[in-house]
Amino acid sequence: MPDRTLRTTDGLALVGKRLLGPVAPETTVVIVHGFTASSQCPNVESLAAAVHADGFDVVTYDARGHGGSGGESTLGDCEARDVAAAVALARERTERVVIVGASMGAIATLRYVDSDADVAGAVIVSCPAEWRLPRNVRGVLGAAMTRTGIGRQVTARLCGVRIARRWTNPAPPIELAAKMRVPVAYVHGADDRFISPRDAQLLVDMTPQPSRLVIVPGMGHAFEPSAVDPVRESIAWVLSQYAERPR
Repeated sequence: MPDRTLRTTDGLALVGKRLLGPVAPETTVVIVHGFTASSQCPNVESLAAAVHADGFDVVTYDARGHGGSGGESTLGDCEARDVAAAVALARERTERVVIVGASMGAIATLRYVDSDADVAGAVIVSCPAEWRLPRNVRGVLGAAMTRTGIGRQVTARLCGVRIARRWTNPAPPIELAAKMRVPVAYVHGADDRFISPRDAQLLVDMTPQPSRLVIVPGMGHAFEPSAVDPVRESIAWVLSQYAERPR
């Protein structure tokens, strides 16, 4: 998977990678990882390989503040510009693009798709509906990691993620979902202890048709191995819906 430098509209350099077939396919899939992940995480690489085996070109990258990319993480807000840079790279080979985003990457995907109705569609994995954290250990830990100075320092040291000091408080995903103009499939783990499956139901209820929701038994959060087949099936569904759209 050769490296490519992606350039965002706000001047950041991101580490990008592509899996290409010998001939350009009709569709490229852009995979957008979640918080503390990267394009080199085993779960991201496994998903990319499985999607590529289905006959698609695949673009992955390190989001701002993650891995080898510059900048600071804004937890899904300015990351929409990262998605835009990855989509631009995907369109060097194919016009038709499906975006698959998980968790923070799902938020960034919804935010980007709100501005680009020319994408074929999106697969949204483990996405919160609103800006609230669960009242459990994971929720407390997430708040400490992202919203306190000491937490951000520890996250940078232990996880290699640089988090912006200022919370931008952008529109929550549920408001973005209501504005979708492309097919959207939601995939959520029944055993997700960080984002409740109720959030996924709220999102799909707000999303214009065509949309669908798949709750996966035994699946936890984001790109776990049990998410691979539901994501692949959702990509196929998105493309079937795209084919039926009036041109």
